Amino acid sequence: MSTVYRTHTCGQLRAEHVGQQARLSGWVQRKRDHGNLLFIDLRDHYGVTQVVVDASSPVFKAVEGVRNESVITLTGKVVARDKATVNGRIATGEIELDATEMVVQSMAEPLPIPVYQENDTTPEELRLKYRFLDLRKDKLHKNIMLRSQVIASLRRRMIDQGFMEFQTPILTADSPEGARSYLVPSRLHPGKFYALPQAPQMFKQLLMVSGFDRYFQIAPCFRDEDARADRAPGEFYQLDFEMSFVTQDDVFAAIEPVLGGVFEEFAGFGRDTPRAVTPFPFPRIPYAEALLTYGTDKPDLRNPLRIFDVGEVFAGSDFKVFAGIVAKGGVVRAIRAPKAGSQPRSFFDKLNSWAQSEGKPGLGYIVLEGGAGKGPIAKFVADERLTKLKALTGAEDGDALFFIADQPQLAWKFAGQARTRIGQEMGLIAEGTFAFCWIVDFPMFEYDETAKKVDFSHNPFSMPQGGLEALETQDPLTIKAWQYDIVCNGIELCSGAIRNHKPDIMYKAFGIAGYSREQVELRFGGMLNAFKYGAPPHGGAAPGVDRIVMLLADEPNIREVITFPMNQSAVDLMMDAPTEVPMEKLRELHIGLRLPPPRKD
Repeated sequence: MSTVYRTHTCGQLRAEHVGQQARLSGWVQRKRDHGNLLFIDLRDHYGVTQVVVDASSPVFKAVEGVRNESVITLTGKVVARDKATVNGRIATGEIELDATEMVVQSMAEPLPIPVYQENDTTPEELRLKYRFLDLRKDKLHKNIMLRSQVIASLRRRMIDQGFMEFQTPILTADSPEGARSYLVPSRLHPGKFYALPQAPQMFKQLLMVSGFDRYFQIAPCFRDEDARADRAPGEFYQLDFEMSFVTQDDVFAAIEPVLGGVFEEFAGFGRDTPRAVTPFPFPRIPYAEALLTYGTDKPDLRNPLRIFDVGEVFAGSDFKVFAGIVAKGGVVRAIRAPKAGSQPRSFFDKLNSWAQSEGKPGLGYIVLEGGAGKGPIAKFVADERLTKLKALTGAEDGDALFFIADQPQLAWKFAGQARTRIGQEMGLIAEGTFAFCWIVDFPMFEYDETAKKVDFSHNPFSMPQGGLEALETQDPLTIKAWQYDIVCNGIELCSGAIRNHKPDIMYKAFGIAGYSREQVELRFGGMLNAFKYGAPPHGGAAPGVDRIVMLLADEPNIREVITFPMNQSAVDLMMDAPTEVPMEKLRELHIGLRLPPPRKD
């Protein structure tokens, strides 16, 4: 390494270097003036070293004038700190550099946002505008380093599993399905557009048709969709993979050691005690069971609470509200909260107020005590009905049961929200855990109430369980697909499927959803044509890299693990994108603008 700027990094010097001359370069993180002594915390990518400058030093006055976050080079002797001043929080805490020479490489202007400050409350818009400064902060810097290490680990583990890395096109055709695409105008083909890939879906399947057995890539994906806490607008990265001659079990067996291994490797990031990781094979939960038991197809298994169907307890009962809902095809769900009977009345009132804030009448409950029930609706659940309720839920004295009654779609969603809320209020969420599961047996079709027709429930290219025979003989709404999601701590990491690789099954499946043979060929002709020339059974998935890192870093927002994210409105505040394009460039691309009228705020 050249010694022009440094002989060591700011994280490298130790007690064994005492007495040696050293040269360090980095950013002035903090300066402290102790009269005849100046102390500088000098920071680079590798760490922090304390530098001391004595008033007798020829560079004392120059160091006094250096602003924080300026880049400087300091040369001097490594000296040992007094035992009373050793800093055990940093790796270089036993030594300091007694500086006698300084070169200012770049003087910083006054900072628009703080870089080194406890309890930083900088508004997010400023953080994103000055992201290059934001990235200097220790926590964010470590998050981005974690991201790099996670990607390297994923890549290594995939290669060890026999997967080959290939790159698929970025400029491709627009997909008529899924989210909105980003379009790229073609200069050579006026009036025509490329699209940035929402995912490499068709290309990775075509790689299987081409005879490559196991493919993967860390794939950039582009979707013009709104931001969420776990979804960045515009672009994201996923561990995209596909395998030939496999069943669902084979796919699971291939990816579980990769994901499980990565989470185990980095389970201790930012913590004194590593978090526990679900051992594989991960639990498999059928879709219908997930909706009933957890109220969501993305269950957080760190929460031990369960939901039970108890409609039969209230059918024909004197509790007219619940009985009436059941009579009209509705359902009643119960959430068993073990030992919640010891909670104060305010606990139940708080949950009731929360339910009302969600637009519900309230959250009815019963507390089991002395073989009977107490609470607002206890008088309607006695004797045989109470016995049946306890049998269905496994509840016993000291437990509380909370009830949700509504039409099925509304009931399972609110029951899921209530399960989460009750678990949080009772402190039941096992925070030091990564709880994985597979959601399997998704329905192939659903009934679209708006369009009044049967349509695909999720991925239209999944293989139906039972194949062509199921499509020809079963009620479409009873057909399940070889489709699966992997969920961790209530966050969906990916969807995947065993693909439909047979043209006759594809024509039939799309026909049930109302597509003619001609429409299928027009929309999906490229892949369909390839399947006519010999396609292996194949399947795969695509875990989201950003979400994996977000979970490992224990960050509530995905922007904290992305180097240069956009804001909620899909604007890059640092680079000022999107931006207007000069008219001559638009003419070159044969584009005319037809803008909406200005908003009247």
